[in-house]
This record gives sequence, structure tokens and C-alpha cells, in this order.
Amino acid sequence: MPINPGEPSLAQLRAFLAVAEYLHFSQAASALGVSQPTLSAAVAGCEEALGARLVERTTRRVVLTPTGDRLLPHARRVLDAMEALTDQAAEAATPFSGKLRLGIIPTVAPYLLPTALRALRRAYPLLDTEVHEERTARLVEGIGSGRLDVAVLALPAEGRGLTERPLYDEDFVLVVPKGGSVTEGPVPVTMLRELDVLLLEEGHCLRDQALDVCHEVGAAVAEMTRAVSLTTLVQLVVADMGTTLLPETAVSLEARRAGLSVLRFEAPAPGRRIGLVHRSSAGRAGEYAEIAEELRRVIRVRRLPVRPALSPPAAPVARLGQLSTTAPSRR
Repeated sequence: MPINPGEPSLAQLRAFLAVAEYLHFSQAASALGVSQPTLSAAVAGCEEALGARLVERTTRRVVLTPTGDRLLPHARRVLDAMEALTDQAAEAATPFSGKLRLGIIPTVAPYLLPTALRALRRAYPLLDTEVHEERTARLVEGIGSGRLDVAVLALPAEGRGLTERPLYDEDFVLVVPKGGSVTEGPVPVTMLRELDVLLLEEGHCLRDQALDVCHEVGAAVAEMTRAVSLTTLVQLVVADMGTTLLPETAVSLEARRAGLSVLRFEAPAPGRRIGLVHRSSAGRAGEYAEIAEELRRVIRVRRLPVRPALSPPAAPVARLGQLSTTAPSRR
């Protein structure tokens, strides 16, 4: 049956959304698993059907036109509605089956995934979990565009149309060179004023949280030394280049080595809340709620060094950069 003028196909809308997300035809084509000419033809077909130019493409860059920018949220809603339709049908037939595209931030992935993935395989043997380790902004974009189904990240997610399901709260600890000026805990957060604090590079939410608390107490930040991973940060501390803050889940893997001291903060300790996020319009929202509950259960059973969040969530704890009962800012 031919497509009526003014009605782009779902494949054409997906092509438009991919280009809008990546602003790069080659990367968008790779993400969709199609050739670049096929993607270009689909975008052109979408423009022809709508009678409007959506994308401007030059030799140097790709940008959305003002019309493309206005139509983008409508295209997302159309695909969300179709996904909800097909997902609801699949869920009715066989819930907890098929592919689950799970995103997770790098400062959580190495410490939670071994426990989480084993739990999901046991609880939902028909569910095929596909893991994407990315930074927060990329995960939120992926959830919004439909590239990902759920994401595990620090809350709040600060995205529109998202449902947040808290999983756990964890404290941060201070990692210092052994034999330095600070040797025993618990220590007040204001102790950071006397130390050089090493940070992750820009783009990590943990960096933003650490900056918040350092600015709040007037602590110095080693701006010229930045690391891509928590492992590198810890190695810099071993080399006596400064101190750093680690989430408690990372301590057993990253900080149990010679040359380091791990100190707790006085209450209320800075920390963060980690949660599962998905689109509120997702057709499998009920399944995602149960998956979050299963993750909370296994966190309790495995006795990870965190406080499992309740459902509905318990009162917030003091968090990094906001030592009160309100939720932390996170960029």
C-alpha cells in the first residue's frame, strides 16, 4: 500500500532521529545498521513526505533546520507510540523476553554489573541484556531517542519524559596517600580545604559532584591533572599527586592496594543516589519497574556497601555537593 503524501514511514522517521542525535551521517548509519546511502535516502524521503527540509548537510557539519528542530519531538513521540504498541503486544505474549538495551555510567559499571547481570540472567532467562557503557549526557540522549531502553546513572537524570526508579544510595570516601598528613577517619568534609583534590575529566557526573562539594567547602581542585577513569585517579593518589573521592562500591576493586589510606567522612557524608531510568512512555514500563525491584533485592542479598532505596524511595540522604536532605545537582 503506497504511503500517502505527508506521511513518512517509520524507517524514515528513525533515520531522521538518528541523524538528529549524532549530527553525523556515517555514525547515524552505523547505529541503525544500514549503509550511508540508505540512510541519506531515508532522510530525503522523510523530507519529501513532510514537504520540509529537516537537515542541512555541508562538507564540515550536519545541523538541523529550524523546521527539523521543531518536528524532532513529534517524531520521537510517533516512534515511542509505535514502540509502545509493539512492546505491549510482545509483553502480553512473553514478558521479560527479547533484547534489553541497558546503558550504564562508567563510575558504576565495573562495580555493579557483575552482580546485576547475574541477577537478571537468573530472574529473566529469556531476556537478552545488551550493555552500553557511556557518560550521563549520552545515556540520557540514548533513552530519549529510543536507542536505549533503560540506563543506570546518578539521579536526578535531568531529562524530559523520564521515569526514575532509585536503586541505592552510597557514601563517598576519601582516598589519600598512606603516611600523609591525614591518616585517620572519620574526617570532616571541610578537611578537603587542606588537600589537593584530583578529578575525572569533563563529562563525568562524578566530576561535577566533586566540584560542587569542593566549591561548597572552599577546597582546592587540581585542575591541571584529570583522569579518564577511577583507576587512573587512584594511581595518581598512589603517586602522591593528590587525593580523590571514590564511591564506596569502587573501594574493594580500586583502592585496596599498598600506598593508600581510605577514610570515611563524618556524618552527613557526601554521596550519591543511583537509579534506573527509562522513558515514561515506554511500553515495557511495568517490566522495568520489576527489573528495578529485582536489582534492589540482589543488592540487599549481596550486601553491597550501599543502602538499597525503597520503593517508593526513602528520604534522600546527604549527597556530594549538597550536604542536606535535598537531592544533589548533577550535570
